[in-house]
Formats: sequence, structure tokens, C-alpha cells
Amino acid sequence: MRYRIAAVLIVAGSLWAHHSTSAVFDMGKKVQVTGTLTKVEWINPHISIFMEARGEHGVDTWHFEGSPPAWFRRVGVNKSDIAKAQGQMITVDGVRAKDGSLYGYLQKITFADGSTLETVSGQIPER
Repeated sequence: MRYRIAAVLIVAGSLWAHHSTSAVFDMGKKVQVTGTLTKVEWINPHISIFMEARGEHGVDTWHFEGSPPAWFRRVGVNKSDIAKAQGQMITVDGVRAKDGSLYGYLQKITFADGSTLETVSGQIPER
């Protein structure tokens, strides 16, 4: 089944009380990584996805942090919607950590079937 979900990411003070995304991530340092989804963690304060991608010297393991699980549930997405792609190729667009590590903030996932999940400010949810 193909689906496209675009969701509005509202950066409210209470949502990001434990840290600001701009404190950890360089919002101007866009990154796009294509690789195999290896793990999905659906725990507070943010979901995390892990993927393996070809790097300069072999295979790199990337960690992308996303919005809280409650936010995803509010827009109609649950863990199985993402976890079903485990073992498959995905492409993640996001912003990279300021420290240059293989850590980023998730803004969009493109699944192997071409469907996407976006958390991009200013767009109206589409189902």
C-alpha cells in the first residue's frame, strides 16, 4: 500500500523543553542518506531510526532523531508504519548534528515503494 503523509512540525516550547533542535543540529547543514533501515525505537522523548549506509571507508551507521511518538500518533502514524520498512532501502533527508557525527534530525523518509513521511514546517497534513 502506498501512502504519503505530510505533517506539520510545530516547534512549541513545551514540545522541545529538554533541548532545542538548533542547539544540537546545524539547521543549515542538510544531509540526505540512502541505506538500509536497521532499527526503529518508538520511545520518548523522540523516536529514533537507525540505518546503515555506504560511507567513504565502508558501512556507516546513522542515527536520526524525530518528533515524539505522541506527535506521530496525532498525525496518524504508528511504529509499524515505519518499522515495516526494516531491512529495506530508505532515503532520509534531515539536518546533521553540529559535532559532525553520524547523527541527524529527521525531516523526511522516502520508502522503497516511493511513499514518503515528512515532518516539514508549513505544510498541511495530506492523507
